[in-house]
Amino acid sequence: MDEIIYKKNASSVMERLKLFYERKTCDQIFANFKIPSQTMDEFRENNKAEYTSYPDPRERAQFWDHFLEEKMLAEDDSIPSAYLSEFDQGLYGALIGGEIQFLSDPDSGWISSMVKPMYEDLTSFELRPIDRQHPWFQQYLRQLEAFSAVSKNKFGISHFILIDSLNFIFELVGATKTYLSLFECPEKVQQVIDFAFQLNLEVQKTFFENTPSYNQGTFSNFAQWIPGRIVSESVDPFHMTSVDDFEQWGKENVEKMYSQFDGGVLHIHSNGRHLLKAVSKLKGLKALYLLDEKDNPLAFDVLSELKEQTGDVPLVVRVDGNTFENHLNRNTLPGGVLYVVESDKNVDEVNRMMEKVRAYRI
Repeated sequence: MDEIIYKKNASSVMERLKLFYERKTCDQIFANFKIPSQTMDEFRENNKAEYTSYPDPRERAQFWDHFLEEKMLAEDDSIPSAYLSEFDQGLYGALIGGEIQFLSDPDSGWISSMVKPMYEDLTSFELRPIDRQHPWFQQYLRQLEAFSAVSKNKFGISHFILIDSLNFIFELVGATKTYLSLFECPEKVQQVIDFAFQLNLEVQKTFFENTPSYNQGTFSNFAQWIPGRIVSESVDPFHMTSVDDFEQWGKENVEKMYSQFDGGVLHIHSNGRHLLKAVSKLKGLKALYLLDEKDNPLAFDVLSELKEQTGDVPLVVRVDGNTFENHLNRNTLPGGVLYVVESDKNVDEVNRMMEKVRAYRI
């Protein structure tokens, strides 16, 4: 990729982000403004059904093209990229015969996927060779080709989530039976984890081999852009377990996957914050995205407390636009954070605010 047409100041933003992910900007802040979008409004209006069918990949690439073009003059710390939401979960299970289902999320513009649980118990699953000729793997390749063609020189293609370790076993037997299997057939659990590792590795290497990069970095839907080949991990099943369970069943797999690339990023849901100290120590970790859900304090509201657990790990946190602006003006925003700002401002207003963001020091 020679340039990024939809980000006029891409080079300077990437220089800022490079220092951020090298943990050299703990006294600075970064901001990705989510601004009003006509393309997103049209998607919400036209995609109200929960379940849908696999869409035409070129149409999906065109959606991202129109959506990202709207923000091309914004000078915030975002780097435009399309996300392969169609394959963000369901691809992995589909590749071993699972029934893939597609779901529409009007608020994000995603058409996501998942598979129904496939087996009554884990012992029914038989290990098998990874089949690159499988129809869904071939469709995956076609979507990578379509996105690459439409995005050329205009925007990037984001890495997408791994479904490995216990996440993969969820796909096979569901959550409850996954946890029971840890006690009932731990040897089988380890066998499936090892299989899932190889399957995910094949999918992710294929991604990097078939998508454009920029400045030898990885486009990321939440981290924006990071130097090197970076994967996006999930430890969601361990949010419902103890730290000891994560240390026993999750840590080794994550670090092993990170070591196959140049590291990785990780998201943590609000019910998984008890894992923060443990995941912050993962070898190869580049950033943590602290997600918000109901029944827990917003990450922004307890950010100083959370940072005590994560140390100098770069964090990504969502915040309301008015709240962000108030704290910016009062110089009370914790540093070493990329703030995802839910804003109603236009591009010119965002650019004026970014002058304060770039000058900010704690």
